[in-house]
Amino acid sequence: MNPYLVPGLVVVVLLTVAIGAYGLRFARTTSDFLVASRSVSPSWNAAAISGEYLSAASFLGVAGLILCYGVDMLWYPVGFAAGYLALLLFVAAPLRRSGAFTLPDFCQVRLRSVALRRLATTFVLFIGCLYLLPQLQGAGLTFSTVTGGSYVWGALLVGVVVTANVAFGGMRAITFVQAFQYWLKLTALAVPMIFLILQWQADGRPAANPPTGAVFPAATTVVVERDAILDGTRPVRAGETLQFAEGDPVPHVDTVDAHYGPDWLLPGGELGLFATYSLILATFLGTMGLPHVLVRFYTNPDGASARRTTLVVLAMVGFFYLLPTLYGVLGRIYTPQLLMTGRTDAVVLLLPEAALGGGHLGRLLGALVTAGALAAFLSTSSGLLTSVAGVIFTDVLKAGRNGSIRDFRVATVLAAVVPTVLALYVSDMDVSQVVGLAFAVAASSFCPLLVLGIWWRGLTDVGAIAGIIAGGGAAMGAVLVTVLGPPLTGGMAEFVEQPAAWTVPLAFVVMVGGSLLTSRRVPGDVGATMLRLHAPESLRT
Repeated sequence: MNPYLVPGLVVVVLLTVAIGAYGLRFARTTSDFLVASRSVSPSWNAAAISGEYLSAASFLGVAGLILCYGVDMLWYPVGFAAGYLALLLFVAAPLRRSGAFTLPDFCQVRLRSVALRRLATTFVLFIGCLYLLPQLQGAGLTFSTVTGGSYVWGALLVGVVVTANVAFGGMRAITFVQAFQYWLKLTALAVPMIFLILQWQADGRPAANPPTGAVFPAATTVVVERDAILDGTRPVRAGETLQFAEGDPVPHVDTVDAHYGPDWLLPGGELGLFATYSLILATFLGTMGLPHVLVRFYTNPDGASARRTTLVVLAMVGFFYLLPTLYGVLGRIYTPQLLMTGRTDAVVLLLPEAALGGGHLGRLLGALVTAGALAAFLSTSSGLLTSVAGVIFTDVLKAGRNGSIRDFRVATVLAAVVPTVLALYVSDMDVSQVVGLAFAVAASSFCPLLVLGIWWRGLTDVGAIAGIIAGGGAAMGAVLVTVLGPPLTGGMAEFVEQPAAWTVPLAFVVMVGGSLLTSRRVPGDVGATMLRLHAPESLRT
């Protein structure tokens, strides 16, 4: 085992706890725990948002998808980054001016509906748990891949550290932690990439997708994880060890869905036209409906600073996503054995040692990317847990009375229990696919609610409820079928596994139609509310 791994992971955990303890000094009130007393500057907030947004799907999953499927998967990083453009244009400043603490709070402020607030609470909890699950799963995968230890211990480690940090420091402490972890993640990918590119140059710039197909760059041992057939003819048994010499072609394994040959560089192979548009809609519009992202805009001092924060985030996230793409491309050259095992999400973790050898440099860089992966799990999980705990605190435990800091800590533990338990039993889901499904649910529920609630005076509580149930409920059903149901094939698979292309328009149409049919239910103070959302703070009296 790499001797630098455990010290590196220990340092990250200790720094995370230490920074959280430092932030605890500034957390005194429930406002500190929920929105950091609305006093976070744009630069700090941008780094914190970037830190929590760049999750396991970004750090590990994007590279794994590109390694496996090629250019089709570039829509993931493009959509993940471009989502902040939509958020900047439509949501950031008005949402901050609403004065809300959470998304259900915004529903109450805008439409004065207890039923809508409860429905929004349900969707926040569902999206939060769905997004937390792949973070903990990714932690278990990382732990088992780099140390050979148990998947369970990796998931539990992240779950316990994050729960403790959020419970004792709240949003105030998490802001410092997430800002630090963004720069750690960026460093953990950027520094090894410099050496990887230099090594690729020294090796004569081998093609990522040679005409004859992927080959092993060195003698490689592959342990087959399940019964399979190689190249359509040779059966192998689970646990069988295969030896390949340098230059041997990488065989096709029927149990692993991956692109071989020219398909890897051609668009349209993995995703059809419908699925591509659906993915674009989910990632582009889903960002403005993610509770853990939106809650950070409540921490800005005013609407103008919320806009500045979003602009900086767009630059920080866009730059970051260049790096996992390169890891996926170089992984095709130096870690082709992952195409046989299906563990393509591990390419970022294994690439430095595979390309640079087992010397000290390769091991140090391998430990660095592993530390960055741990930071990804910790930061995103912290943001998700804070947003879910905030909703449980304000809408379940508080229940109309003055809640205490103790109540927030109880809410944090409750929010962590379900995804942690689920993560212990689910270890083989594609982390990027699960996160993509969370985006689809967010795009089909909160995106229409926010866009129409902020920009259309005619929205009613009945229309909003109907739209969320129709679009968000359909997307939620598609998620449950995809994750828990039998494998689907053909057009039905695209329709269910990438639902945003039909669930988002459905939500908008039902929300608008329902509001027009119940126009008498438009709140009487809608004019004052819209002025509050759109008028700069400097013009208020």
